[in-house]
Amino acid sequence: MSSRVHAGEDAVEVAAPAGVVYGLLADAVRWPVFLPSLVHVEWLDFDGTQERLLVWEVAAQAGAPGGHVRSRHIRRVLRPHERSVVFEEEEQARPGLVTSGVWTVRPAGEDRCVLGLRQERVLPLLTAAGDSRVRDEDTGGVRRRLGEVRAAAERWEELDELLLSFEDRIRVEGPAELVYDFLYRVEDWEERLPHVEGARVREDSPGVQVVLVDTCAPEGGASLTTGAVRLCFPHAGRIVYKETLLPPLLAAHSGEWSLLPDAVGVTVVAAHRVMLRPDAVARELGAGTSLLEARRQVHGRLSRADRQALGLAKWHAESTVRRLR
Repeated sequence: MSSRVHAGEDAVEVAAPAGVVYGLLADAVRWPVFLPSLVHVEWLDFDGTQERLLVWEVAAQAGAPGGHVRSRHIRRVLRPHERSVVFEEEEQARPGLVTSGVWTVRPAGEDRCVLGLRQERVLPLLTAAGDSRVRDEDTGGVRRRLGEVRAAAERWEELDELLLSFEDRIRVEGPAELVYDFLYRVEDWEERLPHVEGARVREDSPGVQVVLVDTCAPEGGASLTTGAVRLCFPHAGRIVYKETLLPPLLAAHSGEWSLLPDAVGVTVVAAHRVMLRPDAVARELGAGTSLLEARRQVHGRLSRADRQALGLAKWHAESTVRRLR
């Protein structure tokens, strides 16, 4: 079958040092916090220079609230001395259709640089109209990726204040399978968790959930609806997620439920990575509220929700075991 190479290339100036921008490109595991469309990055292999990643991403799709979730394998070669990253990626749903390319970072002063991206895809020969559409998609995709990386990198001076990582954990004297079942069945949370008023779940493929949850707002405010994509790995005892519809205070939120079983029970861990939205602090918490106070309140709210879910998961598993004895 005849084919054609479709290429896209562009560059943008970034108000951040070249080393910061390259570090953001190289640290793929943290991409879900910085890049809006990415849900989760799984590190499969790394030898110091070459790595293999499995990446899940949300693509907008008409008629599908929350978008369509797709995954792809990425092979990368990191070249820190050149500040470049060579990559080759293949979507799992379309094996054989490979996108390859390179990211480059060139200094343009002490606190500025030029970020470039070139990528190309080999596709079957299309009609003239189809060829033009794919070329427009490639160009738009390159510009979107460049814009996302630039927006994240240009916050470099305040990231220490905006980023928040923490975890809560609980010990359960019961089987991991019962705890996992509680966490997996989001559609039942309305009846099980006091702060959840409603939950809708779409699972187009096994283990990939698109979720909308209505929760009670603190201090008697209006109810809040949040959305998330959840990736469920029952054999590994893990559920990772990325919020796609966020509370006003958050610019990004990703997390993971993980189960650590032993001979007599399981430790359940709820982990969070959060980035605050600084322009919303005064509006949501009052004029004069510091980022430190905003961090404290966000941590507190998420931890309270964790403790409710973890406590009820513990009760569900342990009470079921008692009834079976």
